[in-house]
Amino acid sequence: MLFVVDASWSMAVAERMTATKGAILSLLTDAYQHRDRVGLIVFQKNRAQIVLPPTNSVQLAQKALADIPVGGKTPLSAGLALAHEVFRRDKLSHPDVLPLMIMLTDGAGNVSMGNLPPQEESQYLARQIQEEGVKSVVINMEHASFDQGLAKRLADHLGGPCYTLHELKAEVLYQAVRQEMQHSQTTW
Repeated sequence: MLFVVDASWSMAVAERMTATKGAILSLLTDAYQHRDRVGLIVFQKNRAQIVLPPTNSVQLAQKALADIPVGGKTPLSAGLALAHEVFRRDKLSHPDVLPLMIMLTDGAGNVSMGNLPPQEESQYLARQIQEEGVKSVVINMEHASFDQGLAKRLADHLGGPCYTLHELKAEVLYQAVRQEMQHSQTTW
């Protein structure tokens, strides 16, 4: 399970970051109980970084979550590219692992890595991740009154469901992630 978290200014509203961290912590605890490995990527400013390589240590994950930097632009493509790389490397050393990406973002990428416009580039990378067989869940962190549907569009390109911040606070998120993981196990 790899969390890919948008920590840009667009995500910096305290309520959203608190909800994000709360959701991740509850999923981390569940992952630990099921002996799943969990990793964390954060993207902001002009890059993405691995804050926590895949591990089963809830303590390491909690510390990594506490130290998430916030601010800057939204390099969504860099986050997707790094997630893709982590999944590919992990698949070589753990071929029996069923990969799941949980992406928390508003989908409003505004920094490209190459020559494509940011949204087009992120959609291209999302399709590559889907083609590799990675299951994905997108949590739309945009406030409902400002939502332009970008997170939903990203989820469509990843081939997975998109849930809203409102649903994040409910048991729905936990059930959705568990369902994706169980579905992954039956399709591999």
